[in-house]
Amino acid sequence: MELQAVKAERLYLKVAEQLSRLITSGSIKPGERLPSERVLADKLGVSRPTIREAMIALEISGVIEIRTGSGIYATQKQYQQSQPEIGDKGIGPFEILETRFIIESEACALAAARISSDQIRELKQALKEMEEEESRADASEKADWKFHSIIAEASQNTAIIGIVNWLWELRNQSELSTGFMERLRAEGVHPSIEDHRKIILALEQRNPEKARAAMRNHIDNATAAAATYFEQDPA
Repeated sequence: MELQAVKAERLYLKVAEQLSRLITSGSIKPGERLPSERVLADKLGVSRPTIREAMIALEISGVIEIRTGSGIYATQKQYQQSQPEIGDKGIGPFEILETRFIIESEACALAAARISSDQIRELKQALKEMEEEESRADASEKADWKFHSIIAEASQNTAIIGIVNWLWELRNQSELSTGFMERLRAEGVHPSIEDHRKIILALEQRNPEKARAAMRNHIDNATAAAATYFEQDPA
């Protein structure tokens, strides 16, 4: 008896493959504008972040072109019988941001009650490094990761520390996430220095509620900034 391994397929990949078939079959013509993010999400029964991640995968594969402020278009390629290989490109950036919102907000609240003066100083140094890094064209966001890692350590919860650092590693290992981050940088989207200052202030005040809100606001802003890469239409 032959058995095949069961593999969980990412939702964005199923969406990307379905749209790719429509483009390669000619149902969506070369150069034609795709339906809006909202319409696609409604028709396919998935979230808008899933649609965005499918679009990132399709753009990386050369099937579509995302024109910021204009929309998403099928490329001018003429396809015969073969369909481009989309392939699993790792966990998407919007899924990672959703998870970070849940984990890092609570980590920040815990840190507010437990953080040391030395760790506050480390955060301020990391913020300074972030400002210096952001002034360079090849900014890698290592200082940003360092900043969030210090907060995780200040929570004094080893499970949280492991999860937060794993999420950042996941982002850097995912072709979908790294490819998208490169595109965001090219569009001039960078981590908010001001958001990080507000997080430090809340932690200095040892106020868990303010710290939680500051982190939530930061990750919400990061998600909104990432979404500006795509067509913006009414919710």
